Amino acid sequence: MAEKKQNRGLGRGLSALMADVQPEGDADVATTDAPRKPDMMIPIEKVKANPDQPRRQFSEEALAELSTSIKEKGIIQPLIVRPHPQNADEFEIVAGERRWRAAQKARLHEVPALIRDYDDTEAYEVAIIENIQRADLNAVEEAAGYKELMEKFGHTQEKLADALGKSRSHIANMMRLLNLPAEVLEYVRDGKLSAGAARAMITSDDPVKLAKHAIGSALSVREIERLAKEGMGQKKGSTSRQKGEKDADTVALEKALGATLGMKVSIDHKPGGQAGAVTIRYDNLDQLDDLCRYLGDGD
Repeated sequence: MAEKKQNRGLGRGLSALMADVQPEGDADVATTDAPRKPDMMIPIEKVKANPDQPRRQFSEEALAELSTSIKEKGIIQPLIVRPHPQNADEFEIVAGERRWRAAQKARLHEVPALIRDYDDTEAYEVAIIENIQRADLNAVEEAAGYKELMEKFGHTQEKLADALGKSRSHIANMMRLLNLPAEVLEYVRDGKLSAGAARAMITSDDPVKLAKHAIGSALSVREIERLAKEGMGQKKGSTSRQKGEKDADTVALEKALGATLGMKVSIDHKPGGQAGAVTIRYDNLDQLDDLCRYLGDGD
């Protein structure tokens, strides 16, 4: 993957995507608005998937439904492609792999496409944003998308919120999910746990055990929050904290601030007291510059 360009702001990729892909609704279903006219029709065998596509899971059931729709109505929203980096007579998908897969199932011979001259970095950025904009994206995929946009392209939560029409708190809450163990995240991907239920487990001493119990007992988010705070298997009012161990609220606040800043945050607060200390650790000078902007005028 190409190194990110300096001073790109939100990048040419984002503005191009917003112009080419419907930001609301399902781009694969016909609407009353006139569909975007494709640059050309491309033989389907000349279109190749992007090996760096950030979305890894495609529901076979959803693909079958989309394939049936395509057989009846065709592909309403064109794919976004770029000239293939290695093969001059082929194209690589930037956005629209789901439509391409469904078109193959529908046995189409060609697909409508918008051709864009993106470099590797821009193509990857557009692919992530296109996935985030889709309504059927699961919470873990969405959170991973935000994380990649921040880490790989230097975007802040505020800039992403403005560009994508999300609140900053929504982005921060989604990213907090990534602090959970892989097994719990898999439950979210499979639809066994909601994003809200999973977030309630972040402060638990044993999120995996709590997740299994929550699924088996069909617990509400409020019940999960109570168990996470009290500790699994303990009597109400008891505590598992050892001397010097931080309480769940402090840990949750550390993680929330860390997700917002993209840095490790430590809070030292004596129980019952009013004063304490906040320590923010940065990994490089770019992060230090970001922190200075947060503490300065916010630009």
